[in-house]
Amino acid sequence: MSALVETLRACEVFGEVPREVLERVVGRIESEQVPRRAFLFHEGDPARWLWVVESGRVKIFKTASGGQEVALDLLGRGQVIGGVAVLEAKPYPASARSIEPTVVVKLPREVVQEIADRAPGFLRRMALMMGERLREAHDHMRALAAEPVEQRVAAVLLRIARREAEAATGADDELRIPFHLTRQNLADLAGTTVETAIRTMSRWTRAGLVHDDEGRIAIVDAGLMREIAGD
Repeated sequence: MSALVETLRACEVFGEVPREVLERVVGRIESEQVPRRAFLFHEGDPARWLWVVESGRVKIFKTASGGQEVALDLLGRGQVIGGVAVLEAKPYPASARSIEPTVVVKLPREVVQEIADRAPGFLRRMALMMGERLREAHDHMRALAAEPVEQRVAAVLLRIARREAEAATGADDELRIPFHLTRQNLADLAGTTVETAIRTMSRWTRAGLVHDDEGRIAIVDAGLMREIAGD
């Protein structure tokens, strides 16, 4: 049980929740191992759980009228999924599916509400997190509609690398993505084809802008990547 408490306390949105509040509800919290490409929930499902990613990666996406997936985000360790839907008791607005073996912590809606009642700082941090995600989503959708492909790919790489906040040792201006980001997932997030993502990354690799170590991408020159992204 204490391991679940520590997992939640390592998550930013629970940073102001007193330990005793979490210990009070931990018996009603579950940890679940999710295999690769398994759904946590589908768009439109009742929001019964708030999910915290303990390890692994989860893809958030919507399904267009033609059946194609529109990727919105990739979330990893410490990221919260489904928070607003749970608090508002509304259906999940998008689907969530693991892209690799993943471990999640699940908090039922009544537990989330109890935490919110006992620790007002939880709602404040949740609001800040969701505000940031809404801004990112707005920028992302605007980019898909108006920006060139290279600019979109660069913006996706920077957004993921910044969130991971893992700087490379011995490099002054290098950012790393410390997990296997497939060309398909990169293409989905950038709103392009996998062939275009492959060509773009190959060109940047030859130019020395990025380094690819078995799918773990390092942005060698973050300043130049920011210029390409229009950041």
